[in-house]
Amino acid sequence: MPLRIAVDLDGVVADMHGELARQAELLFGEALTGRRSLRDIPPPPTPETSTAEPSAQPDVPSLEALQLTSGEQRRLWRHVETIENFWETLKEIEPGLIRRLAAITADRRWEVLFLTTRPSSAGATQQLQTQRWLASKGFALPSVYVVRGSRGRIAAALDLDFVIDDRPDNCLDVVVDSKARAILVWREDEKQLPVTSRRMGIGVVKSFEECLDILSEVDMPSDERGGFVDRVRRLLGLKEPVQPARL
Repeated sequence: MPLRIAVDLDGVVADMHGELARQAELLFGEALTGRRSLRDIPPPPTPETSTAEPSAQPDVPSLEALQLTSGEQRRLWRHVETIENFWETLKEIEPGLIRRLAAITADRRWEVLFLTTRPSSAGATQQLQTQRWLASKGFALPSVYVVRGSRGRIAAALDLDFVIDDRPDNCLDVVVDSKARAILVWREDEKQLPVTSRRMGIGVVKSFEECLDILSEVDMPSDERGGFVDRVRRLLGLKEPVQPARL
């Protein structure tokens, strides 16, 4: 059976970091962003908490601290919301990898779904903006789902095999609430990796390219003893058994 794979967007394939930094420079000046680094910018308000301080992290990469005040943080996100089709302005983190994913998907008959919790901006819906962005990078007719709940429950409901994300908490959500295997794209220092990640059976890679290499090898016919599950565990560097999803 073809693999069923969900791919997170910001921090995995889309460079939200760079565009946020650019927008911060426009708002607060190059001197400000030159002295400070972007980290832990809080998420934009959700409809349920629009008058309160944001509490849930958006689907963006970990950013090095801007050290903005809470008012500046809210101003940055309000500014982003006013930009026409903001989500179509991002760059690929690893140029050419979306096109490569599309080629492998067509060749191996994978079923790929892109997941995101992006807030809305001016222009088209965040779903349509994302679909057009992916198509412009070489992935025709992409399936995009704007997540509002547990990624683990989504993985369970859709009977996914793999979920690729750059946030340890999202990966933990997947392994706790579903039988899917979570792959964490961790570009930071490995010493900063939460110790629970590998203990919980989360595979860790340093790039999306490495992730595609592993998934391509996982999906190759093999006569090795132990079969598919053991091959997944070995390729992802997991010492503990992973729970099979759809064998």
